[in-house]
Amino acid sequence: MIQDKHELRSAARALRKRLAETDPLAASRAADHVDALPPAEIVALYRAMGSELDADALAVALEAAGRRLCLPVVVQRDAPMEFRAWSPGEPLELDAAGCPAPLPLAQVVTPDLILTPLLAYDDRGGRLGQGGGYYDRTFAARPDALRIGFAYAGQKVERLELEAHDIRLHGVLTEASYADFGISH
Repeated sequence: MIQDKHELRSAARALRKRLAETDPLAASRAADHVDALPPAEIVALYRAMGSELDADALAVALEAAGRRLCLPVVVQRDAPMEFRAWSPGEPLELDAAGCPAPLPLAQVVTPDLILTPLLAYDDRGGRLGQGGGYYDRTFAARPDALRIGFAYAGQKVERLELEAHDIRLHGVLTEASYADFGISH
């Protein structure tokens, strides 16, 4: 019997927390696979909260590879996120959802590739998020952007049941490798 999403999220959060405690260097190893990511001029990252895989090492590697970076900003809680240009070390403030984000004076940009945190994923591009819908609304508003999960390899599950509003990922980057799911735009 399939658990409801609340139970799945609770179990996935506990697993991700264990993975983070067990492998504190996973994010650094994931950054070693930066060259495997699809080409993109502007890459959206995120600032890790809780046990999310930290994107700091990846940000440095992407910038060194010549990619421009940005971070998502929740301006309105029920709307798609906007993206503001950002480089490691630049100041941040909390957005409307309480997440660290670039200051309002930062340039608003359109990313070609959006890296997203997640609680679980499957090899068909399914993604279990936190449940706020921010990334699904944003993916729907930006259908041309590549959608890449950033996660621990141990967060992979056999299959996620997706709802109509859930939008599949094109791939996932983990500490072990980059996997392309073969999903077209």
